[in-house]
Amino acid sequence: MKTLLLTAMLTTAALAADTPNITYPKTRKVDVVDDYHGTKITDPYRWLEDDNAAETKAWVTAQNLVTSAFLASIPKREQIRARLAKLWNYERYSEPFERGGRYFWTYNSGLQNQRVLYTADSLDATPRVLLDPNTLSADGTVSLKDTTPSEDGSLLVYGLSRAGSDWEEFRVRDTVTGKDRDDLIKWVKFSGASWMKDGGGFFYSRFDEPKSGDELKGKVEFQKLYFHKLGTPQGADTLIYERKDHGDWGFHGSVTDDGRYLIIHVTQGTDTKNRIFYKDLTQPDAKVVELLNDFDAAYHFVDNLGAIFFFHTDLDAPLYRVIAVDIREPERAKWHETIPQAAEKLDGVGSVGGKLFCQYLKDAHSEVKVFAPAPDRPPGRFAGERTLTLPGLGTVGGFGGRAKDTHTFFSFTSFTEPGAIYRLEVATTNYAVWKKPKVDFKSADYETKQVFVTSKDGTRVPMFITHKRGLVPDGNTPTILYGYGGFNISLTPAFSVSRAVWLEMGGVYAVATLRGGGEYGADWHKAGTKLQKQNVFDDFIAAAEWLIGHKYTRPEKLAIQGGSNGGLLVGAAMTQRPELFSAAIPAVGVMDMLRFHKFTIGWAWKSDYGSSENDDDFKALLAYSPYHNLKPGTRYPATLVMTADHDDRVVPAHSFKFAARLQECQAKDAPPVLIRIETSAGHGAGTALTKVMDETADSWAFLTKVLGM
Repeated sequence: MKTLLLTAMLTTAALAADTPNITYPKTRKVDVVDDYHGTKITDPYRWLEDDNAAETKAWVTAQNLVTSAFLASIPKREQIRARLAKLWNYERYSEPFERGGRYFWTYNSGLQNQRVLYTADSLDATPRVLLDPNTLSADGTVSLKDTTPSEDGSLLVYGLSRAGSDWEEFRVRDTVTGKDRDDLIKWVKFSGASWMKDGGGFFYSRFDEPKSGDELKGKVEFQKLYFHKLGTPQGADTLIYERKDHGDWGFHGSVTDDGRYLIIHVTQGTDTKNRIFYKDLTQPDAKVVELLNDFDAAYHFVDNLGAIFFFHTDLDAPLYRVIAVDIREPERAKWHETIPQAAEKLDGVGSVGGKLFCQYLKDAHSEVKVFAPAPDRPPGRFAGERTLTLPGLGTVGGFGGRAKDTHTFFSFTSFTEPGAIYRLEVATTNYAVWKKPKVDFKSADYETKQVFVTSKDGTRVPMFITHKRGLVPDGNTPTILYGYGGFNISLTPAFSVSRAVWLEMGGVYAVATLRGGGEYGADWHKAGTKLQKQNVFDDFIAAAEWLIGHKYTRPEKLAIQGGSNGGLLVGAAMTQRPELFSAAIPAVGVMDMLRFHKFTIGWAWKSDYGSSENDDDFKALLAYSPYHNLKPGTRYPATLVMTADHDDRVVPAHSFKFAARLQECQAKDAPPVLIRIETSAGHGAGTALTKVMDETADSWAFLTKVLGM
């Protein structure tokens, strides 16, 4: 410990000698004290929660001026930005899908801010632009979210988001003329659209219109499921389902492939457990049937064979399996297993052409097995057919389709290979490249290996390490350690232009697969939640110590990075072990663990975090809350806090308060601690490419400075 601290102090001294003095903006402190179960907690920067206040806006401007001046002084910044632009200038396709004989896919020619929606009468026909969001704003901050064609492909519901907000507006476009109808749906969030098979309308979910000024920070509750009939105003939409007694329930409606049923996926916050209801669409006055209402497991509807419903579930199977439920005899005793639990996590199931395409995770990378109906067994039984041979160690996605489809598409990507799109013939399961991007990056010059780290309690934690081929670890390589560890989300291999540029700069990029994620199923996820959340930080710290112990890097060359829940991870790690890291980049992080549930959709995260309203949870949250665990006079790593003014997922107040407190606590002559606040951007999805490149250039430039590259 003493050696690490001495090394960090020497590095700090060297940095300070090469860095102009930084005068941080003065941040007013207020006398706010909250009582949590008899414990008094001060919150001196509470006023920064009001993002509409003139004083807060002035603080944001002042902080951005300081940060911009520091970043502008770094000579390599423009060189990095130019390389990012060159590397990002490659064609990117999504997996195509067909409706009514028309194919739809998105495409980016390279440096377009937003992906463009194309359509064609066949895969060989010349495609035409159906919707280009780049034409809808001067700065490229209007993004295309949902795109759902009608059954005959003649109409398209599409959702637009502005400035990165989670709020969407739905409109309807004629796919032949390219013109919009008058239909307009507002105040949509966390919802898709699902058409009736006759194309007369669609189902969607929305919230009530928020109060003026609360659009980006007000608590969002009581979602409702509606049906919109084409050609009518939104006020005339039919309410399908709501729960006035459960503000934390969310609803997602989808029409089955045969058009007979509306499946209602009922969520409760971000808990992996859910409910499944349905409505018979062939009966005009049919009631909603609460089929699976015990809230005892995760149930994901896969497909139906008449009245037999198939579900991907972790019921009595933490690594997931597929079961069949006959809704005519829905008693549990009559459920049967379609595909049993395996040694690997069954991460997702696609139903195409009568076959089930099962995507497994083996130590956080993909395997795919195909199952076909078993003719010698009762309806709804499947048997193993074959395992697909994938292009390498990476991640697959796709396998969407319907019962009548003869082919499907999937993507494959790795840390060093951009995502290619493949067309697979269902009958043979043979596949070939449909589109493969050409990127100005020499993938063969780099390699990825997977290692296993022993965490504090002995748990085996995987970590991917990517670097130049043939690297001999000597402790001198600048290294970024990235993690997430939450909400059952799996971190698997994926190509990133940002990472590619970091690799070209000579850096190592390590991704730790932490508890709290979904890589090893339900038990792995639960082991990183609520009172066990510290396991996530212990795993991350163990990964850092492994990299140092195996001489990939050393503390003065090690940076940590993460976003959202990963921003919390970085905040917790740097406050618990500040001497272990030289730099930290927490992005859009949850930093105030005592008040996260009071804003927008924050209440939904209680399933992972718990709540300060509960005494036991409060003690656990206070023990690691980044904002509350900063100590005056401590030498923290050089830090670039990143957030955005339109983030209505994790409101920027988290980052504002953390940065203010960090600047207050940072030791004298210690590394810089800055905050970068993007404008007209949100939590990440839909951010204009120019802004993404600027953010990445600033991040990597910051690291070249503070890591002495």
